[in-house]
Amino acid sequence: MSILIFILILAVLIVVHEYGHFIVAKKWGVRVDEFGLGYPPRAKVLFKRKGTLFTLNWIPFGGFVKIFGEDPNDPPAKQGEAGESLYGENRGVALTSKSRFAQATVMFAGPLFNFIFAWLIVLVILFLGLPSAVDSKNEKYVSGVKTVITDIVKDSPAESAEILIGDSVLEAEFDGVTYTSLGEIDFSNFNKSDKVINLSLDRDGETLEKAISVGDYTVSEKPGIGVALQTVGIYKPPFFKAIAESFRVTGEMIYQITFGLGSLVIDAFRGQADVSNITGPVGIVSLVGDASSLGVVYLLMFIALISVNLGVINLIPFPALDGGRIFFLVIEKIKGSPISPKVANTLNSVGFLILITMMLFITFRDIVKLF
Repeated sequence: MSILIFILILAVLIVVHEYGHFIVAKKWGVRVDEFGLGYPPRAKVLFKRKGTLFTLNWIPFGGFVKIFGEDPNDPPAKQGEAGESLYGENRGVALTSKSRFAQATVMFAGPLFNFIFAWLIVLVILFLGLPSAVDSKNEKYVSGVKTVITDIVKDSPAESAEILIGDSVLEAEFDGVTYTSLGEIDFSNFNKSDKVINLSLDRDGETLEKAISVGDYTVSEKPGIGVALQTVGIYKPPFFKAIAESFRVTGEMIYQITFGLGSLVIDAFRGQADVSNITGPVGIVSLVGDASSLGVVYLLMFIALISVNLGVINLIPFPALDGGRIFFLVIEKIKGSPISPKVANTLNSVGFLILITMMLFITFRDIVKLF
C-alpha cells in the first residue's frame, strides 16, 4: 500500500511541476507539443487541445511536457552560422525565440508551482486542524489540549514499560499524589524511595495503566523515567490568519531545505559531507507508510515537504535541472550570445548521468538499510 501511495504522490507532484512549465510557456506563446501523464512509451492519446497532445504513458512515474524549441535539435530546427537555432515559420513559437527572461520564467515555473502546491496543502491542513505544541501565541486557537509523550530515551524505564511516542498522559501518580497536567507532572521531584510511578495513558482511544519501576535510573543526574512531555492540541486559526500562517510554514520549509542543501554542498567541498541521512525513493516509501499510519494530516504535511524538496532541488544551478538551465540563460545574458547547443547538450547529458548515478547509489544504500 505504501508503494502505491508513494507512486500516486510522486505522480501528482511531478504533474504539478510540469503544469507550471506548461501554463507559463503557453502564456508566453510558446508551442507545447505534448503534456504526458507518466513516461513513454505512449499508451493512449487522451485528447488534443490548442495544439497540445495530452497523453497517457506506460511508466507511471510523474509526467512531462514537450516544449517546442527547448531542445536545440528539435525538428525542423537548422543550425545557424552564429550557433543559434532557426525554426523557419515556426520560430515565433519556439522557446528559444523568446527573451531570456521569458525562458527563465518558464524554467522557474515548475519549482514555483511545487511551492504553491505545498502552500495550498499547508492551508488545507490548517483548516482541518494541525497538531501543534501549545504556547502563548496560539493557545486561544487550540482545542483538545492534552499532555503527550514526544520522546523516549533508549534503554530507559519508559522504554522497558513499552510506552510509545504519541501516548497521552491522563494521570501520573507517585509519592501518593495524582497529577493530571504537564504543569504539575515533574518526574524529577518524586521521592526516590518510592521507585514506582503509575501512569494512566491514552493510546488511540484505549486507556492503559503502567506501573514503571524507576530503580536507580536518572536523567541529567535527576530522577526520571526517560520521557519528554509536551502539551499539544489541534491548532485551527481563523481564515486570514491561516493564510498568513501557511505562507510562514511554507517559507520556513523552503528556508530549512535550502539551508540544509547548501550546508551539504559546502561540507562536500570540505570533504566533511554526511550523506547518511539522505534518502531516495525506497527510503521515502517507508516514510510515506509511517506518515500515513499517523493520519491524513501527517501524510498531507509529508506531501507538502516532498513538494518543497522537489522545488528546491530543481532550482540548484546544476546541468539537467531547471536551475542549471536558468544558470545557462544568465551566462548567455552576460556574454551577449547563446551557448553552443552542442556544449549545452553535452553538459546536460553529463549532469543527467551524474544525477542518475547518485540516485542509484542512494537507492542501493536504502535497500541495504532495509536488511
